[in-house]
Amino acid sequence: MYFSFMNPLQSKLPNVGTTIFSTMSALATQYNAINLGQGFPDYAMDNCLVDLVHQHMKNGNNQYAPMPGVLSLRSIIAQKIKNLYGASVDEQTEITITPGATYALYNALATVIQKDDEVIILEPAYDSYIPAIELQGGKVIPVALDAPNFGVNWQKVANAINYKTKVILINTPHNPCGYCFTQSDWDNLYEIIKDKNIYVISDEVYEHIVLDGLSHESILKQSRLWDRTFTIFSFGKVFHNTGWKIGYCVAPKNLMVEFRKIHQYLAFSVNTPMQMAIADYMQDENTYLNLPEFFQQKRDLLLRHVSETGFTLYEPAGGSFFQVLGYKNISDKNDVAFAEWLVKEHGVATIPLSPFYSSDYDGKFVRLCFAKEDATIIKAIEQLKLVVAHV
Repeated sequence: MYFSFMNPLQSKLPNVGTTIFSTMSALATQYNAINLGQGFPDYAMDNCLVDLVHQHMKNGNNQYAPMPGVLSLRSIIAQKIKNLYGASVDEQTEITITPGATYALYNALATVIQKDDEVIILEPAYDSYIPAIELQGGKVIPVALDAPNFGVNWQKVANAINYKTKVILINTPHNPCGYCFTQSDWDNLYEIIKDKNIYVISDEVYEHIVLDGLSHESILKQSRLWDRTFTIFSFGKVFHNTGWKIGYCVAPKNLMVEFRKIHQYLAFSVNTPMQMAIADYMQDENTYLNLPEFFQQKRDLLLRHVSETGFTLYEPAGGSFFQVLGYKNISDKNDVAFAEWLVKEHGVATIPLSPFYSSDYDGKFVRLCFAKEDATIIKAIEQLKLVVAHV
């Protein structure tokens, strides 16, 4: 006789299903569509970086890295931060290499959130934020950005703060909308939290993809916010190797001590040869400083013929490798239905904006990724030009 286990597992994320990224990528494969949905390049990363990894593997650098990360990599990150943002960061105690930026965000949230703490997020928001907060027993407090330009309404943020507010989660350049924080944004944030015990987690994975001559206004430039800040970065977005899943967190020593306590029992460390290869590769700062020009050309190529597609461009992306377009002049379908229709009938995969919100939202927007070969972008444009003719 076999024991019948009758106690069903109680889900910690009962409202979570398959992500919209997986859904749209699966549809793109099923219908052989051009995938401008999920945010990954369709072009190769630099062979020089591949060769560096291979060399370190052949040299025997294949065992555990130090828990905080390979020191040579942390050192060059500290130098980069000093050069770009004027901040002095201790590579020994204030930088930790992580298996991806999403992991670093989760670890930072786990470090500071206690049960029933409230976390303010700015929506539309990257889809990992809410589950990461809820898994810590925290409560999500969404504040909507002002569409269609998706700037921050700081009065709304101030109104959302109360004695339970523990964290404000920032994303600049913003995914999915491309909005970039200005100095005025940081000034406003400081004014509303300067006398409150609120931490800031700043997701800056697109720091080097800032367009139209703008500069990235990192929170690391804001010395008055330093003592309460975790800042998250990604190598995958910078070096076109999202599958490597390597990122890092920067925080003051007292916060990083607590961050590392959790990190050492979740992942402990990140693969050694890739860390060492990235450290070597970053000796040439042009490997990341040339990215704005590279992505500017791709974004401009995408936007050059938008007026011929029927889609509406409200604001060119200031940063990230995503562009939001409106479709209200094309269809009255909700955005998920429209995105599915676009894949099935016109062979282009995009991402609808509503899954980036915690509540019902139908602004009739879709997000397109332009981190693609020029030929891919051109082919997608030609497909999109056919949409209006068939509506």
